Amino acid sequence: MIRIYTTPICAYCKMAKEYFKSKELQYEEIPLVGNSDAQKLVVSKTGMVAAPIIEINGKFIVGFNRQEIDNALN
Repeated sequence: MIRIYTTPICAYCKMAKEYFKSKELQYEEIPLVGNSDAQKLVVSKTGMVAAPIIEINGKFIVGFNRQEIDNALN
């Protein structure tokens, strides 16, 4: 399962979503703005609120890092 925690004006969030679409991978987008539950979750898992935070099969990746994403997918 892939989840992307995003903010509305985040260029890297858009890049991450486009990357998953290019690989024909489905994902769930979860907004961080105004979503205190999502903010608390990502802080508990990563120690920060940033965007994007990508969760792949329970592994959290801060930022859009193709190599980390590809490693988590394999």
